[in-house]
Amino acid sequence: MNDGLGGEFAAIDALLDRTRDVLDGLAAAPVSRPPQVPTGEKSSLVYDLDWDEEERLSDWRAVLNRTTGQPPVLSAALLWDAWETKEPLQHLPWLGHLLVGAMLRQVRKTSAHLVCLNTGLRAIPRERRRARDRTARLIGFLEGVTEAAGAGLKEHDRLMLAREQMGRRLRGRRGHSKLPQLVDLVLARPLVSTAMIEKDLKLTARGALNLVAELGLREITGRGRYRAWGIL
Repeated sequence: MNDGLGGEFAAIDALLDRTRDVLDGLAAAPVSRPPQVPTGEKSSLVYDLDWDEEERLSDWRAVLNRTTGQPPVLSAALLWDAWETKEPLQHLPWLGHLLVGAMLRQVRKTSAHLVCLNTGLRAIPRERRRARDRTARLIGFLEGVTEAAGAGLKEHDRLMLAREQMGRRLRGRRGHSKLPQLVDLVLARPLVSTAMIEKDLKLTARGALNLVAELGLREITGRGRYRAWGIL
C-alpha cells in the first residue's frame, strides 16, 4: 500500500522543507496584498501589526531545542502546547500540527506517514485542550494522540478487510489483468476518478469503467459526470 503513496509523501516532504525555509527566514511566505499597500508592508486590515512573528517563532524553536532527546511523544506534546499558546504565525495556526507530526516522523516514531493529530484532538473536549492548566492541556494532547492512533489502526483494519474482500474477485483472473492494479490504486487513495484510473493503469475511459464495475466499487459523488469511486 505504501508504494502507491510515494509521490504524495515526497510532496509533503517538499512542503515541509519550504516551511522550514520560511521559518528560518530563508524564504518569504507569499502574501496577497491590496494594490494600495506598499511592497514590504503589511496591511493593518489583515494583520495585527504588533504581532511579532519573529520573536514568537524564536521562542517556539527554543522549545524545540530544549525538548531534543526527550521521549518523542512528550516532546510532541510540549511542542504542540508551545505552538497553541505562543501562536507564532497569525494566519497559519494549522501548520503547528503538521510540524509536530513531522518531528515524530523524523525521530522514527512514525515511519511512513504524518500522524493525524487533528483527528484525535477533535475527540477531546475543547475545554480540556484549551484548559488554563498546562498539565491538563498536555494530558489532553496525549489522549488525542491515543485517539489518533486508535483511529489509524481502525482505518488500517478496514482497508485490510476491503483488500481481502476485493481479492476474492481476483481469483481466476488472467495474469495480465489490470484488476489487481486497480485494487492497489483504490487502497492508496481516498477516491479514484475515471481519469485517474486511465492515467495510472493506461486504459481507455470505457476500460476503466469496466474495471470499476468488475471490482464492484461504490460510486460516492452521486453525479452522472465527473464520477468518483472509493471504499466506504
